[in-house]
Parts: sequence; C-alpha cells; structure tokens
Amino acid sequence: MAPCLVKEMYKAIFVDIDDTLLDYIPCCREAFEAALPEHPEYFDIFFKISGRLFSEAKHGQHTVAEVMELYPKEFIATIGYPVEKVDPFKHAFRAAWGTTHTLVPGAKEMLETLKAKGYRLFAASNSFGHLQRSRLEHAGILPYFEDTFISMDIGYDKPDIRFYQEALRRAHLQPHEVLMIGDSMTTDVLGAQAAGIDALFFDRQKDSLLELTKDL
Repeated sequence: MAPCLVKEMYKAIFVDIDDTLLDYIPCCREAFEAALPEHPEYFDIFFKISGRLFSEAKHGQHTVAEVMELYPKEFIATIGYPVEKVDPFKHAFRAAWGTTHTLVPGAKEMLETLKAKGYRLFAASNSFGHLQRSRLEHAGILPYFEDTFISMDIGYDKPDIRFYQEALRRAHLQPHEVLMIGDSMTTDVLGAQAAGIDALFFDRQKDSLLELTKDL
C-alpha cells in the first residue's frame, strides 16, 4: 500500500524496528536460547505463544505491557515448569533481548540513503524503550535516528492513534510531513493512516528496503 510518493512533501520518516530494521525471529531465538539454554527445542512453543499474544495485542485484546507479562507465564506453565521459574526466565530473556541485533538485509543501507537525502529519521516501535534503543545501538544504527518513539515511553501502543499523535508532537511535525515504514499492515500502515500519516508497507517476502524506498 504505497502512497503517491512526493519526496518534496516529506520532512521525516518514521521506521518500525522489528522485522523492518531488525530480524525478529533470529533475535527472538538468540534471546530465548540465552534465557533457557538447556532446552533450545522449546523455542517453537515459546514463539507460538508469544506470537499469538502479540497478534491479539495488535487487535486491542491486550496492551503490549500486558503481553510482556503474559507470555512468560503461559510458556512456563505450558512446558510444566513451576511458577517460580517465570520471573528468572522473563528477566533473562529481556536482558538477552536487549543485545540482539541481527539486521534485516538492506536496513543500514536504507538508513544511510535516507539520511544522506536529508530526511529526519525516527524509530517507531512497540516495546520497552531502553531495550529497543540498546538493540539499535548494538546493531550500529542508533546514530541515524534523531529520536526513538517506543510504546512503553510514549504511553500508547501502535496502532493507537495517540501513539502517532504523541510522536508527531515530540518531533514537532505535522502528519503530512511524515512517512511511516513498517512490516505490519495493522500497526504500521493502518495505524499511521488513521493519524493522517502516509505509510509504506514492507513485505519481507516480496520487497527489499532499498527498492521500496528508492523513490523517496
């Protein structure tokens, strides 16, 4: 769902993080195996549970903060571990998550190109702010961003229109001056459009980031 791109129109680009800049599955697997090294074979169970809960959050059934508490509990119960294992697993996973930084192919090159063209760049993501900034720093791409708009800091989750309104306020931008790029039709495209922001849908099965943004 690409808008009619008029590059003179946009002053800034909001960019999603997971599965747009950073490759979510290998990052998730890395953090999981650091948190539960004795059972790497349980990753598929964990991934299915967390994926379902995050999908439900996109449709308003949970907040992202609630999901962050729910999936460790459900996972530990599913594999038959005692409840006292929930917090150690949760904290170990989060600590490891903050260092994961596998880049999506073309992500750094896209940021370099957009920055060279004079766009103001902002990361826009649902998660913990300190963890996402840490991951961007480990990946070597944090300096490309003027600021990071992360749901736990903003106070609202994408696709809530208030997330985008607060991001615009903090960046001192109007909706027509911004383009959102992300891999989620729900949170990135429809959420941004509801706030009056144009959006580019990044389909990792079909698109390359550089090709997607070549007309900007």
